[in-house]
Amino acid sequence: MRIAEQKIDEIRNSADIVDIISGYVQLKKRGKNFIGSCPFHQEKTPSFTVSEDKQIYHCFGCGNGGKVFKFLMEFKNISFVEAIEEVADHLGIKIEYDSSPSDQQNELEVYFEINTFAARFFSDCLLKNNDGEEAREYLKRRKLKPQTQRTFGIGFAPHGWNNFLNHAKSNNIDLNKAKQLGLIDLNDKNELYDKFRARIIFPIFSPNGRVIAFGGRVFENQDNVAKYLNSPESPVYSKRRSLYGLFHSKDEIRKLDKAILVEGYMDLVSLFQAGVKNVVASSGTSLTDEQVQLLSRFTKNILVLFDADSAGQKAALRSIEILLKQDFEVKVITLPKGEDPDSFINNFGKEQFDEEIARAQNFLEYQTSQFEQQGMFEDPAQMTKAIRELVRTLALVSDELKRNLLMKTISKKFGLREKLIESELNTVLYHSKEKEITQVNRQAVRVEAQDKNLSLPLSVKQQTENPYEKELIRLLFSGEEKIVTYIFDNVAIESFNNMDFRKLAEIVHSGLDEEKISPADLIEKIDSKELRSFILKLELSDHVISKNWDELSYNGRIEKDTYEHAMETVRSFHVFQIEDEIKKNNLLIAESKDERLHIELLKRNKELQDDKKSLLGLKSKNEFDW
Repeated sequence: MRIAEQKIDEIRNSADIVDIISGYVQLKKRGKNFIGSCPFHQEKTPSFTVSEDKQIYHCFGCGNGGKVFKFLMEFKNISFVEAIEEVADHLGIKIEYDSSPSDQQNELEVYFEINTFAARFFSDCLLKNNDGEEAREYLKRRKLKPQTQRTFGIGFAPHGWNNFLNHAKSNNIDLNKAKQLGLIDLNDKNELYDKFRARIIFPIFSPNGRVIAFGGRVFENQDNVAKYLNSPESPVYSKRRSLYGLFHSKDEIRKLDKAILVEGYMDLVSLFQAGVKNVVASSGTSLTDEQVQLLSRFTKNILVLFDADSAGQKAALRSIEILLKQDFEVKVITLPKGEDPDSFINNFGKEQFDEEIARAQNFLEYQTSQFEQQGMFEDPAQMTKAIRELVRTLALVSDELKRNLLMKTISKKFGLREKLIESELNTVLYHSKEKEITQVNRQAVRVEAQDKNLSLPLSVKQQTENPYEKELIRLLFSGEEKIVTYIFDNVAIESFNNMDFRKLAEIVHSGLDEEKISPADLIEKIDSKELRSFILKLELSDHVISKNWDELSYNGRIEKDTYEHAMETVRSFHVFQIEDEIKKNNLLIAESKDERLHIELLKRNKELQDDKKSLLGLKSKNEFDW
């Protein structure tokens, strides 16, 4: 259901912003306006101003401001609809709802309402129920104040299998939609049960303050139990497009024109409580392009602050690449070994944390220090590899002036001629440009086909299933870190044409960041019942890869997981990709009459043939063999 627009206008026009806000902030009349201490930041001199004439508020200290509904949303961490309902209740106005089953917006509103209902249930279990005592004690040990708990809507999912389920039934909640939201699920006996049990609950808010999902954390680490349980994708929640804490921090991020990126819920909440309020978290996932794009609406300056362990360092390096591609100014905060943002701010306080911010390194300095710690500069071969990796990262910087200045930094750091570094950089930039040209050429063929009412061959239109994808997934779920790392170092997740396999690869990638890649840990992360069943069957049975396997001198039936076998599978995967691209290029040549395009595609096929020979250990000939 949705509140009618004219009813919203009536409520807004009837409300007195001074009357509403004075219920939460002590206001004093000063001239035409009312002044008080800002409830959104700490200040000694009151700068929070409310205008009765204009029916708006603004804080000249932190910049927070808006109308009456926004104040309630910001102050109480409630949705727009809830703010309207609260003002209406205060005024004694009866709300009228529009109901139209065919209206998609109304359908989405039901999901939001169910999430809000669940958030209230979890909050009440924490703050009001006897069952919540252990959760309250846990949060007390973690030094989270009750006000902070309320600010972020933190709750508790009690022990037992049907606490929320029974509460939802008694309130006529749509159970099918609650299941879609991941609040309940079906067991093997086809019985509904609570998905979140015996966990601290962190509601995830959209940028405008609506509850879209939940993250649940266990009290203590337990064997065979995932530390975090997160809501699945739903009509109102996309993990890749959500940043935890952005709703609370966006104004401070705008004000300071910089954001601090952390990994976990507790990291963010602890920093925010200590007064570091320009902080966001990637919701327990690896940083995505969509999350970076969302953040770019508020700032282009970011400080990456991940755990000091190896998983945190790997995640930081991956995040740097994504951020640079979207033209962010990137610095990295490095905490002492054994510390994470949560422990550091609680042990040392904000003042020392600010000193760590002041010592933040630019992305090249950070990457160099990581290579130094790994001892890569002690061996010429490893040093060459490290410098090339630095240049590859540098190539992601689009600003040419900045790129050249950073190039000089690398040259000076390692005592190398600038021309040498410039040559390496130009090689990387050339290959990057070459990829773009190939994509443009393919697009040109598609446009040409459309203009001439040609239909492209089916094999060109559709993605071809790579027969080795399935075996790669089996190996990724093997629990062998060396094998998993090797696969991700050599196969991009986006290379999987099968979307289910891509989802599974993303789960393993996330587990690698958390240093939890045992099959049990990974399977626990799979939301889909079908995919979970697929992996269990795949891992517990002998598996024939494909009929093509024998053609590449390998037995079809796998007897043992080995690093060599992983290397062979990756090689076969890439060989298949190359052969598939050559086939598609030949079909494009047959369909197009553009001779210039023919030449480009024939050259590309020659490069692909050379790549294939290289993969198969064959020497490339100098002459063309078209």
